[in-house]
Amino acid sequence: MRRILVPDFLLDSHGAVPNVGVTLEDGRIVEVGPVTEGERLPGRALAPGFVNDHSHAFQRGLRGRVERRNSDHIHDDFWTWRERMYELSESLDPDSMQRTAERCYREMLAAGYTSVTEFHYVHHKADGTHYDDPNALAKAVAEAAENAGIRLLLLPTAYARGGIPRFRDASPEAFLERVDTLREWAVDHALVEIGVAAHSMRAVPRDWLGRLAEYARLNDMPLHIHADEQLREIEECEKEYGMRPIKLLAETGFLGFRTTVVHATHADEDELNLLSEHNSGVCVCPTTEGNLGDGFLPAAGILEREIKLSVGSDQHARLDPFEELRELETNARRLAGRRNILVAEGETSPTPYLLRVGWQRDRLEPGDPADFVEIDLTHPEVSGVEPEYLISALVFGAGRDVVAASWINGIRAYRRDA
Repeated sequence: MRRILVPDFLLDSHGAVPNVGVTLEDGRIVEVGPVTEGERLPGRALAPGFVNDHSHAFQRGLRGRVERRNSDHIHDDFWTWRERMYELSESLDPDSMQRTAERCYREMLAAGYTSVTEFHYVHHKADGTHYDDPNALAKAVAEAAENAGIRLLLLPTAYARGGIPRFRDASPEAFLERVDTLREWAVDHALVEIGVAAHSMRAVPRDWLGRLAEYARLNDMPLHIHADEQLREIEECEKEYGMRPIKLLAETGFLGFRTTVVHATHADEDELNLLSEHNSGVCVCPTTEGNLGDGFLPAAGILEREIKLSVGSDQHARLDPFEELRELETNARRLAGRRNILVAEGETSPTPYLLRVGWQRDRLEPGDPADFVEIDLTHPEVSGVEPEYLISALVFGAGRDVVAASWINGIRAYRRDA
């Protein structure tokens, strides 16, 4: 069915364009341009949907529970938070995993995320034995995304040591056998794509890193890993391998154009150079990194080297893509002691760069999946803003409540007044 939507404005990373329609057919955008007729959307602007490139959906269950010190720990940090996360993960089964994930994904849609990358490492029963279907928990997450209507990149995540038994697999071959089976299952699920991940250098030894990298490369799959999130993690990697984490990733062949390093909050100059040389990306999660005391991303160095950057909500202490992008710039300002830091070459404002980071594209274009959001121009946070300032007002002055609807595959998956 062909459908033409005509908003007040179409937003791209450089501004608000009036009198433009978006034509949809079979779940894709087939035309963008001036139109004389169509379905009017008064008081609305259309914009690309945000990509949430790092999620642990089950951790949505921690919201509010961890904002106080445990009586056993006067010093509260990432490592004590991790103990609380382990406790939550011990309690999950496929039904509760699906319920929690679906609640999380529906909230993402309400916030303007139309795609999510799920970094999934709760694999087995609490004692470490397999469910009758070894991918039961992964499928529960995928089915939650389908129920909500959000696009999903599901990353079954390798875990070899540490953590708790239900995270771990005995060998990379056993883990990858489950990934193969999951990929076959996902063929019939239009909104689901399968990638692969290693949890971290703490959880995955060197020989596993090389094996996972080879598998991802041979199958042309996205490959993700946590790295350089905590100083202690870097110290432990240097003690075990004599090098920092991103150097180890380079030596094992893990870095590449489909690789994303999550966090990199403590990456040094040499590590940033390695990411750039291998055309690897970084996913930053500012609200989580602030909540956990992880530190600040060296964002200016990433922009300078033209390293691909994306954002994620990670533990979902807050689900708001506008806030993630705003924090990315304001943290850079705090570090530099000045304003308007993440300004790409040839531009005068950080807004275009930040929107490209959040959207993972510049604009809605023919051939793209019909994944986009409706912005409510009557909302108090943006009402009365002149069109030339609208996109900056969204990034620096608005939040998730300006999202009136989210479309995936040409269908409204979320509508605020529904």
